Amino acid sequence: MAGTMIGVIGGSGLYQIEGLEGARWRTVETPWGAPSDAVLTGSLAGVPMAFLPRHGRGHVHAPSSIPYRANIDALKRLGVTDVISVSACGSFREEMAPGDFVVVDQFIDRTFAREKSFFGPGCVAHVSVAHPTCPRLGTACAEAAEAGGVRVHRGGCYLAMEGPQFSTLAESRMYRTHWGADVIGMTNMPEAKLAREAELCYATVAMVTDYDSWHPQHGEVDVADIIATLTGNAEKAKGMVARLPALLGGARAPCPHGCDRALDTAILTAPEARDNAMLARLDAVAGRVL
Repeated sequence: MAGTMIGVIGGSGLYQIEGLEGARWRTVETPWGAPSDAVLTGSLAGVPMAFLPRHGRGHVHAPSSIPYRANIDALKRLGVTDVISVSACGSFREEMAPGDFVVVDQFIDRTFAREKSFFGPGCVAHVSVAHPTCPRLGTACAEAAEAGGVRVHRGGCYLAMEGPQFSTLAESRMYRTHWGADVIGMTNMPEAKLAREAELCYATVAMVTDYDSWHPQHGEVDVADIIATLTGNAEKAKGMVARLPALLGGARAPCPHGCDRALDTAILTAPEARDNAMLARLDAVAGRVL
């Protein structure tokens, strides 16, 4: 059995994890460019952990400029096995109120200005994202948050929009009423798809900050209100992360849902037709099968 290494990608409001033993910021070079920031590594309760601020410390990356491929490659290169994405989001459901956490299990990807795959000409691969998150990891996140008194909704559909602007009222109503989305954010796609290609277990914990713009009693999204809610959510998220090592353990069996074997039958390009330069770039994310 391989050892567990937890990777946390922190979204808006979560830029650091306290309490890591042997903590140090590490610069990681990847074939896909520089990640959003250096990666904070250490251990928590004896389990190795890596933390990457998705927007960079100081919030320097907009949703469309985040180097998603470099971020996932860097975590894989460091030995991460399980990725928890912590993200601020708006809610389309009355019962999913600001301050609540939603453990997402589905996505609608409406982004269009981002590179969405590690693969391409010279090495073509198709992975399944029918179930884009890892149920085992999502359950652990829910239990860890609930243990801290957080109201958690297990399951929900996250609509990923391009941004950086928030939704129009018409879009918000459409996503909620006709598309069946539960929450909305700007950063978890293509992150979830890339994590699957890199054979990493991936879970999204969406921290609700607002009701987007559909709610008649709340009106349009207000950044000042979001920031106020973010502060409380960030503290809850840190508590959740602190409880994860005890739930996931140090030893790690193969993922029962096959996340760590997603490339077993995914690569279609014949070995003799594969591009060597492309293969070199895939050394971390697809080295197991290449």
